Amino acid sequence: MEARSREREARNYLEKHRIMELLSYLTSNLLFFQPDKPREYLVSLLERLRIAKITGVAFPFFMDHSNIEAMFEMMDSSNKGTMSFVQYKQALNMLGLCTADEVLKDDGHGITLDKFKQEVEDCSTVLWPEMFHPKADVAHCHMECN
Repeated sequence: MEARSREREARNYLEKHRIMELLSYLTSNLLFFQPDKPREYLVSLLERLRIAKITGVAFPFFMDHSNIEAMFEMMDSSNKGTMSFVQYKQALNMLGLCTADEVLKDDGHGITLDKFKQEVEDCSTVLWPEMFHPKADVAHCHMECN
């Protein structure tokens, strides 16, 4: 009984502080950029997050449009100019912008590069304020809400 209670407390703590989302984002950045000095890179990333939180400045998104385009091209291996909904969710998951078990609604249309860029930008803008201020009333970002 006590073990279950402690496990539930730990799970609640991780959810409350969105630790799993943060770790997912940090891991995604490491795998995407593959810096030569991963520990120093993580420290730098966390420091930038801390500064953004203290100053109230928007979270510095670490991927530019060329990185987002590269990810889209990897997902669009058949060069159709779109990615499937499954690929879209996979890409957001790899970027730490949604969880594997998060339910997203498929509108039945392929995801274009422009739509993907906009979603990544919208999600990153929403995710970080939520992470630092979990009680903030911030609209969810994924396309089913647009």
